[in-house]
Amino acid sequence: MNLSYWEIKSWLANVDFTIIGSGIVGLNCALQLREKHPKANILILEKGILPQGASTKNAGFACFGSLSELISDLETHSEQEVFSLVKQRVDGLKLSRETLGDKAIDYQQLGGYELFTKEDKALYEECLSRKNEINDLLRPIFNAEVFSFKDNQFGFQNVQDTFGFNQFEGQIDTGKMMAALFQKAHQKDIKIINSTEVLSFSEDANSVKIKANHFEFSTQKLLIATNGFASKLIDENVKPARAQVLITEPIENLNIKGTFHLDKGYYYFRNIDNRILFGGGRNLDFKTEETSEFGQTQLVKNKLEELLKTTILPNKDVKIDHYWSGIMGVGIQKKPIVKQLSNNVFCGVRLGGMGVAIGSIIGKDLADLP
Repeated sequence: MNLSYWEIKSWLANVDFTIIGSGIVGLNCALQLREKHPKANILILEKGILPQGASTKNAGFACFGSLSELISDLETHSEQEVFSLVKQRVDGLKLSRETLGDKAIDYQQLGGYELFTKEDKALYEECLSRKNEINDLLRPIFNAEVFSFKDNQFGFQNVQDTFGFNQFEGQIDTGKMMAALFQKAHQKDIKIINSTEVLSFSEDANSVKIKANHFEFSTQKLLIATNGFASKLIDENVKPARAQVLITEPIENLNIKGTFHLDKGYYYFRNIDNRILFGGGRNLDFKTEETSEFGQTQLVKNKLEELLKTTILPNKDVKIDHYWSGIMGVGIQKKPIVKQLSNNVFCGVRLGGMGVAIGSIIGKDLADLP
């Protein structure tokens, strides 16, 4: 595409910082860079019409890991690592709320619940027996008991009689959060170009040359915030992971309020606008869901619909409004990758399905690198 003199001059000349990805990490990174460099020319390139990966497609959980999830993490991470992961999530949520304000993101602290199916008896009993151990581990962060157990007041079926409960978890309106971030970015004179896919980049001593689908240009510093799509540009241990989601039509007298996890966090649902938003099922077929292609599979769709009708809303005639999917970035280790890759190239990726919680702080840490 032949760009005009004006387009080049106004958007692509003398760029100091280029960020790839206008999701939670990319936008927060840009805002932090603006704080540090008031006069810098900051540009964000975004592949999609809207942010392409998970930032506008997630469930809006302000959470930091269910009891069974943290117990499971202790099998592959040390106690100190799990403590640090939870602290990072808590600090990230705090930063998001401070940056945008609770009203702008519709933050509500309704608590987080964990359900255990009838078949999950062993896991349920392990969580009951290890609750105090996990509470002791997390006490320095919260100065309180984090996890307790509550009776089933929501009429769920085919689950154990009591649920894990976390009083500190909340929920946000994902769309409002992203709109508030975009508004802040525009106010701070941060340029965003959409429908622009970065195909490759090459570096010389003082700059990085970027080849995109419509144009080429140079930037002083390049910051990669593409999370689930990172492996297309950099060789780091981060894989895409698709999350499939559905939302019901409005339900009269819906009494379910809060965020809910099931099956070690692989299924999750919440209330929003008198509807139930329900997603997960990646664990039914990890290999197929390790993809950066959007879409649904019959296997996951059937399971979500079955759990919705037999466990979450039994005896109710519920209609599904529509389905969508998002692409997360995951790895064997849950610690995000925030690092300098070369003289002028940096990345903040692999958020492990915790973007709402840690996206702001990963953006801040990424902005601190150049």
